[in-house]
Amino acid sequence: MGNIKSVYNMKNAYCVIMAGGIGSRFWPLSKTQKPKQFLDILGTGRTLIQQTFDRFHKLMPSENIYVVSNKIYKDIILEQLPELTEEQVLLEPAMRNTAPCIAYATYKILSKDPDANFVVAPSDHLILKEDEFIRNISDGLKFTEESGNLLTLGIKPSRPETGYGYIQIKVNEEGSDSIFNEVKTFTEKPDLELAKVFLESGDFYWNSGIFLWKGNTILNAFNKYLTDVAQKFAEGESLYYTPKEQAFIEEAYPSCKNISIDYGIMEKADNVYVLCADFGWSDLGTWGSLYDQLPKDDDANASNKKVFMYDSKNNLINVPEDKIVVLQGLEDFIVVESDDTLLICKMSEEQRIKHFVNDVKLELGTD
Repeated sequence: MGNIKSVYNMKNAYCVIMAGGIGSRFWPLSKTQKPKQFLDILGTGRTLIQQTFDRFHKLMPSENIYVVSNKIYKDIILEQLPELTEEQVLLEPAMRNTAPCIAYATYKILSKDPDANFVVAPSDHLILKEDEFIRNISDGLKFTEESGNLLTLGIKPSRPETGYGYIQIKVNEEGSDSIFNEVKTFTEKPDLELAKVFLESGDFYWNSGIFLWKGNTILNAFNKYLTDVAQKFAEGESLYYTPKEQAFIEEAYPSCKNISIDYGIMEKADNVYVLCADFGWSDLGTWGSLYDQLPKDDDANASNKKVFMYDSKNNLINVPEDKIVVLQGLEDFIVVESDDTLLICKMSEEQRIKHFVNDVKLELGTD
């Protein structure tokens, strides 16, 4: 483990890293065979999933860290995270969103440690203030251990962002300074006007998609709100950590409903709290969000390659190291080259990249 000493005993703390996405909004750098979580997209020398592992390894031993991902990524996960054993890599035979993914990890780990206390996190987020993040996670695990509540991390918004979901907290009338607040409402991605209202109100936070809970707490929630999902994974209780586990998952998983943990449980449960935090978070969901994090030249162009820019500003350029690129008269564009694919797209139209990917797949049979 790292050198940050936690105030919470991590003996029964487990981390589940969700790494099954294909990152199509980062196309063409991120492709089905090697999505963004397996790329060093920030140029740090570590891929996003490796950075996520490093972060949680400061809190808990490597044997308590699990990864859930599509079975086609098994080899790359074990290659990038050699600290993990095969039984710590949970392989999904089909994409079914976050609720089945979390249920699988929960039932498996609880079959080994009934006292498990979980943090569940995506594999591809950016955390700038890691020490603050570690403290928040440690405080959160202590809270879930003692309270029996479901907890999510809410990020103090810095702008009227329309690309994130929001969590509204119940403001404590006594004026408590507690970082834990009861959740009032969840709201999906708002339009700009509503996002401005949320920002001004002061009681709305970005939904980070990072969750904490005791194993038996989330188990009770699955049994109450997603009974069919709970029953499926309960049937495999005697098979987890055995050679029969994967065959059971191959049969059970495809018949699970495709549903997120937010829709399936968090928005329905009456014991959901939010830890209000500010640790320099971004979900790195789009080229635009990456552009916000990168260093820029005097004309707000982000590029660390052999790129010569003339009369150009506010561009993101990501091309192979061995390419020399000359651009003239370009403003507010994304230019990305990877392997045999070149993307040139207006920054303001980047939400269309998913459609571009689908068109390429339909026409050429590959991304």
